[in-house]
Amino acid sequence: MALLFDSGYVADNVAKIRFRMEKAAATAGRRPDEVLLCAACKGRTYETVKLSAELPVDVFGENRMQELDAHLTAGAYLGKPCHFIGHLQTNKVNKVVGKAALIHSVDSLRLLDAIQAAAARQKVIQDVLFEVNIGGEPSKHGVAADEVWPLFDAAAGMCNVRVRGLMAIPPAYDNGLESQRYFAMMRRLMEIAKERRFENTVLDTLSMGMTASFEAAILEGATVVRIGTGIYGARE
Repeated sequence: MALLFDSGYVADNVAKIRFRMEKAAATAGRRPDEVLLCAACKGRTYETVKLSAELPVDVFGENRMQELDAHLTAGAYLGKPCHFIGHLQTNKVNKVVGKAALIHSVDSLRLLDAIQAAAARQKVIQDVLFEVNIGGEPSKHGVAADEVWPLFDAAAGMCNVRVRGLMAIPPAYDNGLESQRYFAMMRRLMEIAKERRFENTVLDTLSMGMTASFEAAILEGATVVRIGTGIYGARE
């Protein structure tokens, strides 16, 4: 269902989120430009995405291959990068590789192999994140924290995939501070990955934190926060 767009409402939301991001970064002793605002635009129309691209949003996050393709083809992002943040099936890889600047949701060797093969065919290098199910929730995608290392090992031998870091969707709480312990676990996991010095990595991206929790995520080192409802309002 197409969702209506109120440009003033969304502009006000983005300004408020930016202010809160800057405040959280300052509390953590970080620069505001260390954290990217990713507008999670699942289910939004071309007009909505295009108008929001005129606001101080850094990147767009798509959950559906079809919407990514349609918005990219129509120029809805106004030249801003688009990331793929949803679960990616191996049979859809060919339509995402080379279009998404970053794929956040790599959670299996099979998917990693498919991305490598598609990127090799297109003669591109595809940036990816490994998705970690940090809360161990059966309903969510992602590898367990102690099972992410085989993915790093496999990627080290791939010529067309570059690992940029980690992504997580911790258990949902109304208060973002309840999520902070999971964000701290992700921060430590990222530190360990850097210490291990895996080949074929540029570990500069930690994608975590959504509308209810992005400030806590920034306190624990998030470099990308994914905000949907906080920008556009609730989906119907």
